[in-house]
Amino acid sequence: MGEVRRMSSPPGTDSLFPQSLPKAPDYSIEAIFLAAGKSAIAGVDEAGRGPLAGPVVAAAVILDPDNLPVGLNDSKKLNPETREMLFSNILKSSHVAWASLPAPVIDRINIREASLRVMELAVQRLEVSPGQVLVDGRDVPRQLVSFANAYVKGDGRSLSIAAASIVAKVVRDRMMVRVHQMFPAYGFDQHKGYGTKLHRDALTICGPCPLHRRSFAPVARMLVD
Repeated sequence: MGEVRRMSSPPGTDSLFPQSLPKAPDYSIEAIFLAAGKSAIAGVDEAGRGPLAGPVVAAAVILDPDNLPVGLNDSKKLNPETREMLFSNILKSSHVAWASLPAPVIDRINIREASLRVMELAVQRLEVSPGQVLVDGRDVPRQLVSFANAYVKGDGRSLSIAAASIVAKVVRDRMMVRVHQMFPAYGFDQHKGYGTKLHRDALTICGPCPLHRRSFAPVARMLVD
């Protein structure tokens, strides 16, 4: 587990490094696979690669082609209120699953491997087995290689990946709001574990808590000091 294979683009799509992106994601990649006889197209994305604390979360979403939620986009381009609204709409009309891995696992296997592994887990938890998986990024996790393709900036190209990015982001943000009650000194409800000035100042004063990723340089330096 953790081994990856760099994927070339399937027939009918552009390269892994598109020169231009659509103004908003659409369903054209999914339509190509549906026309080729694939069914149950799942988009997969993760949230939480960069934070200094908290889990990495991945989501897998199979949209209903006849009932696509309106307004789907890369989660980073949406405000929290819109993400929450779309999250609810996605759950009403789609097959959805998510998974997370905590900081100790990230420290043990590194964030890249943890991100790939948690995407595998999210796909495995879908109630409907996908015929094709669209993965955001450059690599396909080993367990998905036989039926998946990777798309750089996929959350800005594919509605299924955009939906997964929204679900992963909302789930992770909610998790960080909850853990704020356990460790209120760090302000996790505000920055969600990212390395903001508020977070770094709290780290300087309080030191790392069990949620911090000790393999990440800003936290590791404090453990040495």
